[in-house]
Amino acid sequence: MLASFDFRVLADVNAVLNSIALGFIVAGLIAIKRRNERLHVRMMLTAAGVSVLFLVSYLVYHFNGEPVRYGGTGFMRVVYYAVLISHVILAIVQVPLIITTITLGLRDRREKHRRFARITAPIWLYVSTTGVVYYVILYWL
Repeated sequence: MLASFDFRVLADVNAVLNSIALGFIVAGLIAIKRRNERLHVRMMLTAAGVSVLFLVSYLVYHFNGEPVRYGGTGFMRVVYYAVLISHVILAIVQVPLIITTITLGLRDRREKHRRFARITAPIWLYVSTTGVVYYVILYWL
């Protein structure tokens, strides 16, 4: 059964999961701006859960699927790879940041949680957004 599975479908699944996570991150940030801590916690934990599903799907896809190459040339190729490098580095950096930020929040260490969240949130938003943008560039343009 696994031999006949088309792993290319996981690229679509990954984009959907990334988009869903992005939506929950934004909803969580809006909730905390409105001082709705309960909703904030739910949204951010859901974003983290969806991000874990994304990461599992992403790894399965990349260990089993055929690599997709960017076909652009010239200046756009330089921009593509420059942003891709930042995306990959920040995607790696964000994992311990997300875990630490969530742990601090769940342990009610509010001040430290806020300090980490000010760093973590923009990185998480950037990585999720650029992930979806790269999907569109590679598979739809």
